Amino acid sequence: ARIYYNIQYYMIVIVFLIFDVEVLFMYPWAVQLKTLGGLGFIEMVIFIEVLIIGLAYAWRKEALEWIQ
Repeated sequence: ARIYYNIQYYMIVIVFLIFDVEVLFMYPWAVQLKTLGGLGFIEMVIFIEVLIIGLAYAWRKEALEWIQ
């Protein structure tokens, strides 16, 4: 028997995986922060701003809501 799930569950999983992978990209940066210097810090700030914009977009489109 097949069980059908609401597409909203899949959207939440996709958003979670995207942001989880992005956090994995931040770990090596945090380890090498002293050697990267100011330019590396500015690049990571821009990267985090892009993540925040993506989260705001998903929130505005109500992709993070469980029940509609």
